[in-house]
Order: sequence, then structure tokens, then C-alpha cells
Amino acid sequence: MSTIEHENSSQNRRITWEGCSVLLDINDGDRLLFSRLTAGSIVKIGNKNYPLQPLIGCPFGSLFQVENGINGPCLSRVIPTPEANNNTEDKREGAVKDESRDNRALIDNNTAQTLTGEDIEGLRRQGASGNEIVEALIANSATFENKTAFSQEKYRLKKQKSTLLKYSYDAPSPAAYVTLTSRSILQESVDTLSLLLSFANVTAQSDVLVVDMIGGLITGAVAERLGGTGYVCNTYRGDSPHSLEIVRMFNFGDEINRRIVRLPLTELSASHVGDSKGNGHLQVADSIENPSNQSDVTLSSIQSDQPVSMEATTVASEDEKPDTVTVVAKVHKAVQPGEKAPEDAIKSWKENGFSSLIIAAPDADAWNIVKEVLPFLSFSAPFVIYHQYLQPLATCMHNLQVEKMAIGLQITEPWLREYQVLPSRTHPHMQMSASGGYVLSGTKIYNEDQPNK
Repeated sequence: MSTIEHENSSQNRRITWEGCSVLLDINDGDRLLFSRLTAGSIVKIGNKNYPLQPLIGCPFGSLFQVENGINGPCLSRVIPTPEANNNTEDKREGAVKDESRDNRALIDNNTAQTLTGEDIEGLRRQGASGNEIVEALIANSATFENKTAFSQEKYRLKKQKSTLLKYSYDAPSPAAYVTLTSRSILQESVDTLSLLLSFANVTAQSDVLVVDMIGGLITGAVAERLGGTGYVCNTYRGDSPHSLEIVRMFNFGDEINRRIVRLPLTELSASHVGDSKGNGHLQVADSIENPSNQSDVTLSSIQSDQPVSMEATTVASEDEKPDTVTVVAKVHKAVQPGEKAPEDAIKSWKENGFSSLIIAAPDADAWNIVKEVLPFLSFSAPFVIYHQYLQPLATCMHNLQVEKMAIGLQITEPWLREYQVLPSRTHPHMQMSASGGYVLSGTKIYNEDQPNK
């Protein structure tokens, strides 16, 4: 008897697995990128490709470096020792305390380095490691000893980035995604995302209504904070739901994915619970999970991307011997984010309303969306709206005040200043974003002229 089990639900989330997403950090922040780990995935640095297969099965946070292998450059895991880290810190502290040199006498005319490019390539062909090449560059530099401790460290790091590639990786998160990519989409920053979750009072067991038109970033952040409790319901107009592609990058397990649901506004507004489309969806799912209901369901009709467990069972009949063994295929379907909301949850939301509301729709009019979805919020529940421009939120705030639909309205412009914190050289970062967008927050109240739906 052989068994193939789907391990998604019981997966150790601290160990990488084939198909998971990782956040690659190359040379201590020199380059950050998202990648999906597969047997054939690669990362291209310069004009060379490096396979990522060695990263599979290692804990998140592991450190790798490029080494010369039999088949060319490859990634090799490095396990740093506490003694090496302590020695490095002691050298840096001692250099700071005893620093008495300066760089006034140094002239940068590109003649201080006597090691040529051909010499470096020769060292690589001989099998020299990246650290050995860096030490050779330092030894052949005529001005290295006259530099200050800070300049020496800067020189060493610069040469390491060009000759010694170090990889570390961590689990992707909404905050990391905002830092790397979302500025090019909607100028949102990490502090803006934090304000959205805080102003909306997203806590365990909350039922959060989300209008997310930015790829699922807000949906994923809410689901991460809920931690497998409550629901985050992504609502939308029309028949086409908004994309949740970003959510799939966060390696959520079945417990969290089960709490990420979709529901159109028309069904929230309907007086009855459920419709024919929803019932048809449930019937199809039931027929797949219970092959006995349909006699023509075979193993070949199951989609290839569904994990299947083969269990050997003993079947006895009049025409068969008692020890006859047949193989029965059972489908273990991984839970995908964005399934249709369950009927009992929909009924509860229509009766009691959602506990909070978050809107992130930079391409739509804020007021038109608010007046449609605010009635689905329970009374005294908070709501928050993000927009990259101030005027749409100012108009929305004025209309909410005129219609007497909310109190405690305020518009916040988040701005987080980042600092470089190093010995004797702590200062703000020189290049920062000028704005993180605007956030309108408030609390829904009861109004006889605007009854709750």
C-alpha cells in the first residue's frame, strides 16, 4: 500500500518548500526581489544565472553565497558562527574608538589598485573564493591602510558586492511587498498600511469588508492580522472580482486562505441569501469531493494540479476473493483564497453588518464607493479610505458630514522618516518618498434618513 499525502495544511511554515514564495535579499539590501522556489527557478545577477533549487528545504533566514561548482557557479549555504560575529563587532568598536586618521591626503586617480581584471579572473579560474578575492584586492590597494575605519569598511563592502554574492531570504509579508513594489503602483508606504489596519481596528474574530483594487495587498494584510479567525470579505461591482494575485505570494496556509472570501455587492444588497450560481458552485464542489455521486468520475477527469492521495483498500464481493486490493483515488484540494463566502456568514453580515471597512480604490471615485458599501457596516463600526490624492477624500469627507452618516472624520497624511543608525554616523536617509498618500477615517452612526440595509 502506497500513500501520497498533501502536506500543505501541515507544512512547517519555517522551512521553505517547492512552490513557496520567498523574499531574496542579495548582498545585504543591495537588491531585493520576490521569487517562487521551484526546481528550475533561477535568479539573474549581471550576465549570469544562479539556480535557486538549493534554497528548497532550508529554514527562512538562511544565508547562501556563490561558489564555483563543477557545473559552474552555484549557491552554497553558509552557517555563520557566533565567534566570527563577535570578532567583527569588536574590530569595528575598536576602530571607532582609536580612529585618528582622515582621508584628506588621499587622491582618487584609479592608480591605487594594482590588481587588474585579468588577475581577478585568473584567481576565479583557480578556484579562489569570494572572500579570498576581496582580501587580495585589499592587499594590493596602496591607499587602504591610510583610509579611516569607516572608509575601509565601505571599501570592503563595495568589493564584496562586486566579487562575493551573498543571498539571504525571508518569508514574504504585506509590509515587505509595500516597501519593494507598491510605491510604483499607488505611492503607499509601510506606515500607511499600518494606519489602515489600526484605524479599521482589525483584530482577531473581526469581519472586515474590503474594497481592494490594488491586487489584494490590503486583503492579504488584513488576513495576516486576523490569523485564521473572522473573515475578510473582498467585495466588488459587476461580475468580475478584483485580482488577489498578491495574496498568493504570502504563503498563507489553508486556515488563513479559508477566511479570505469574495462576494459581489449585488448579493450583499439582495434580500435573500444565496442564488442559483452559488448553489451550482456548491454542487460541483460536492461532486468532486464525493465521486460516488457520479458514476462517470474517473481519475483522468481530475485536474492535474490537484494533489491526490492513493489509498489501498480491501474490497470483498461474491465474485472476488477477500484479499483483492483496489486503489481508490481521493482528492485533497488545497484551499485557495477568494472563494465564495459561506451562506451562514452572508446571513450574519446582512443581519448584523461588518465590524469594519477598508477601501483602497485609487482608480474609482471614493464617494461613489462609500455610499454603496457603508450601509453594510454595523453601527459604531470604524471605516478607513485610502487614496493617493487629497481632493477625492476631502469631497468624500464633506459629503459624509452633510449626509450625517459618520462622526470622528479626519484626514491623515502619513509620513515615515527612515534613519541610518551606525556608530558615529546616524542620520536620516538622503533619498525618501515625499508622500505616502492620504487616509480618511471615521465611525459610522445611525441616521433615520439613511437606514441600514
